[in-house]
Amino acid sequence: MGLHAWEIIMILIVVLLLFGSTQIPKLARGLGAGVKEFKKGMAEGMPEEKKAEEPKKS
Repeated sequence: MGLHAWEIIMILIVVLLLFGSTQIPKLARGLGAGVKEFKKGMAEGMPEEKKAEEPKKS
């Protein structure tokens, strides 16, 4: 029950009308930077979580 091709095309047309062709590259760049920072944060948080899950040896 995912998105069909025509639904994706309609979404792209609406985005183009709302933001204009000059703003879309800026929007995509910002989105990419946000995803990059999110992945970086997730990677930094993983070792801490693994340390907390490991049982301490006495």
